[in-house]
Amino acid sequence: MSLLDSVFPSEPTKRMMMNAPVESLFDKTASKLVGKPINRVEGSLKVSGQAPYTAEIHLDNQAYGVLVSATIAKGRVKEIDSSSLEAIPDIIKVVTDPEHFLRNAQQGGATKSPKQGVSEIFYHGQPIAVVIAETFEAATEGAKALKVTYEDETEQAALNFTAELPNAHDVNEKKGSDKNSEKGNPEQSLANAAVTLDRFYHTPSQNSAAMEPHATLAHWEGEKLIMYSSNQMLSSCKKQIVDALDLDPENVQLIARYVGGGFGSKLGISPESIAAALAAKELGRPVLITMTRPQVMEATIRRSNTRQRITIGCSEDGIIDTMIHETVSSNLPGEAFFEPAALSTHYLYRGDNRRVNYQQVDMNQVLSGSMRAPGEAVGQIALECAMDELAEQLNLDPVELRRRNEPEQDPSKGIPFSTRKLIACIDQAAEQFGWNQRNAKPASRLEGDWWMGMGMAAAARGNSLAPSEARATLQIDNSKALGVKALIETDMTDIGTGSYTVFTQVAADLLGLPIDHIEMKLGDTSLPPAVGSGGSMGAASSGSSIYLACQQLREMIAEKVGIYPDTIQLDNGQIKQIGEHDANFVETVVETVIEAGKEKVAGLGDNIVDKVADLKDKLAEITGISLTESKEYDFSNFQTHSLADIVAQYDDQKLSAKGQIAPGKNAKSHRQASFGANFAEVAVHRVTGEIRVKRMTGAFAAGRILNHKTATSQCYGGMIFGIGSALMEQVIHDKRDGRLCNHNLAEYHIPVNADVPQLDVILVEEDDPYTNPMHIKGIGETAIAGAAAAIANAVYNAVGVRVYDFPITLDKLLYELPE
Repeated sequence: MSLLDSVFPSEPTKRMMMNAPVESLFDKTASKLVGKPINRVEGSLKVSGQAPYTAEIHLDNQAYGVLVSATIAKGRVKEIDSSSLEAIPDIIKVVTDPEHFLRNAQQGGATKSPKQGVSEIFYHGQPIAVVIAETFEAATEGAKALKVTYEDETEQAALNFTAELPNAHDVNEKKGSDKNSEKGNPEQSLANAAVTLDRFYHTPSQNSAAMEPHATLAHWEGEKLIMYSSNQMLSSCKKQIVDALDLDPENVQLIARYVGGGFGSKLGISPESIAAALAAKELGRPVLITMTRPQVMEATIRRSNTRQRITIGCSEDGIIDTMIHETVSSNLPGEAFFEPAALSTHYLYRGDNRRVNYQQVDMNQVLSGSMRAPGEAVGQIALECAMDELAEQLNLDPVELRRRNEPEQDPSKGIPFSTRKLIACIDQAAEQFGWNQRNAKPASRLEGDWWMGMGMAAAARGNSLAPSEARATLQIDNSKALGVKALIETDMTDIGTGSYTVFTQVAADLLGLPIDHIEMKLGDTSLPPAVGSGGSMGAASSGSSIYLACQQLREMIAEKVGIYPDTIQLDNGQIKQIGEHDANFVETVVETVIEAGKEKVAGLGDNIVDKVADLKDKLAEITGISLTESKEYDFSNFQTHSLADIVAQYDDQKLSAKGQIAPGKNAKSHRQASFGANFAEVAVHRVTGEIRVKRMTGAFAAGRILNHKTATSQCYGGMIFGIGSALMEQVIHDKRDGRLCNHNLAEYHIPVNADVPQLDVILVEEDDPYTNPMHIKGIGETAIAGAAAAIANAVYNAVGVRVYDFPITLDKLLYELPE
């Protein structure tokens, strides 16, 4: 390979780092498909059962495995006795590997294996073996019958969070997604403040409760391991598998074409993955392991419980000068993840004196990690409830308090916001909700047996971009009406969020093709690597790589037909020329020097015409941008040319290009975030304390919206998450033996249809050129931020009771209800 080939690979590639604001081609496309509320392109497959999820895939000679979980919270495995399985039909084997089995799941984006080794027990429910059988039923019976003896050290386990608080220690900031920080002198400014508020808030552990349980189907083709999985981030999960089993990366392939929800619990690999791979290798046949619902809750990921302290100091007219947010969360011993509850506290409101501090408590409970909107989901419960209480203390409308504390720039870093539409979101949501009808006095509106109340909260979620890659191919396809189709390839996943649909819209818009002329291939690590689904950055990152691949194709086609890339229009399978070419600086210099023709440049020694002409050709070869118009194709008088005819001229009647996106200077020069506001009305029964959410309105600004239908659906999901966080969701561990008491969906309560009222979503128009070439931001996790706080504040407005220990169950209201 030549040096040139190593720098510029043979496959044309459009690269971009976000080092400055960029324009978006979506402003110039003909079809304007991006943004339209089109139906899911894979929707018919899903509702008809034709979209296979991992546990539904069947391979020849497939065996079934069921994990065996520890029944103690701390100790060691002494013996595993499989003789009790001998009488059970269809049992194949008990597979154990104390060294390589995963002790717990891995965090999202990690490239190394999670903790391995299961001889020592760190939490109740830790997988320690797997029973393999010809049928799932036989494996289930065998797993229940397997006899395990332990050295039980449960009495030494850390099982009570409150009791362990004195042992809280500093967090590992290098491995966290937030850091301790201090600006100004918060203690002194707090002492000098005219008005102060100092409160503690407690949020419980939660479970993602995704519809599809974790599952892995593993089989080996010689030395190659192929795994059908239910993971969110395939490229990093592949690296975790490689590290766990010490394999050649070329010999590992992960496939997850459809994932039934994740909410963070499937960001990294889980214990069933390595167990399936090892069992399949040992048996020489495919093995499917599907975790039961209790196992999912006991041995994958939980959102950590937290104790948060919010301290605010302000003037008598409500101008905040001091903001303190301190958080203690929990995790397994030796694990670095901590709940970054103050992520949005850094920039949501003004204040020259600020402190954010994190500590962690080691607990013998299932791993804590990222769950939908890690940090903001629980952090804004505390912050937004505190703001509501402060507003009452100041005799201010909660909306007005937020308006008065709107910062001109990020108050923590002193950098500008790329865009910030918090007040616009609040105003639009307040108007549609009817906030002006709210009675500020608590317990002042009784309708029959129900106390009625209104509450609101702001929402914010940081925006991110991660390296991602995609390939776009235009190829002849006579089965299509226009004779050509586009194939888009990336290992990005669709976890129910609409990836297949919005990426199809991106490609169709840029390539001027109908939706049904786009074939989208996702969820396979044999395809170009993407960041995956997580952190509200999947659509922005993977979508941008698809955008860039399509942009490269546009430029290659423009060169082929002899027009400038900024004048090409692809519209319904036709190539058009529109507008005038806007020469950039480099082009202008090159053309000017060529026209001069006879001048010499010191150091070159020859006529510059030849050298600049060579440079011009090389630029065209590398970038696909021709600086000279060809006369072969006539675009005068609005003439057009068939895209299919042009594609047919290439080798194999197709042309391909890649796109690569990466974060750049914009991530540090500007604070990027999505903003929103949630408004809620609740009813609280005057006798029983039962709480019903009557209606909610949310307004959210998240840059350009790729699909109004899927984006609105994401907001619905976030608001529903808020209902669960506010009123019902909590993982309950027995403080005596570490057992997870409510490890199924019968006892771990999540909102169902009867709990969810009319939800109104407003998508506030916004364009942010600093984020990515599509100008989009994440939206699904923004909607959950503040949703629970809005409900809690509405409960206070209804009955005058503030609850600081979530969820707000009726027993916490019962003895304080108004007469």
